[in-house]
Amino acid sequence: MNIIRTTLLAAACSMALGGCVSMQEYNEEKDLNAQLQAEVDADKVTIQEQNEELTVSMVNEMLFPSAGAELDANGKKVLDKIIPTLKEAGDKRIEVRGYTDSVPIGAHLKQQYKSNWELSTARATSVVEYLQSKGIPGSRLSARGFGEFQPLDAKAPDTKDTRAKNRRTDIVLMAPDR
Repeated sequence: MNIIRTTLLAAACSMALGGCVSMQEYNEEKDLNAQLQAEVDADKVTIQEQNEELTVSMVNEMLFPSAGAELDANGKKVLDKIIPTLKEAGDKRIEVRGYTDSVPIGAHLKQQYKSNWELSTARATSVVEYLQSKGIPGSRLSARGFGEFQPLDAKAPDTKDTRAKNRRTDIVLMAPDR
């Protein structure tokens, strides 16, 4: 799938239909696509612009060890690829959103988190703390956890694949007043 071509088409359509996508937003999306091309090609990352928000959605296995909330070395490498673009989006807010699947957390995790909601929030917070440690001002950052309550497709059958897709972390760039 040619992400760059899709991005160009989406930007052109949005501009033609009302000009919602500014040149800066288009450039941010293009830059993120280029920086994460290998991950996008492997279906580990999606990047989309919708409702004046640019969302980078990553499957949790790229960022966190299984059943963990602390970023692993690979997760930090992935985030390091997009930090320059996040820094250049100077006035935009960055909201990190954590999600889990609907499977209750196991006994090992229950020692630290009493629910998927807490786990998803801990993961989002871990990403926020890392972004701040790399120079993104805390005033632009926020973390939200949704647990299992916002699956990608609520009508999809409960399979291993759909559960894996629902375990994700989104980094959302939005206008400062949103």
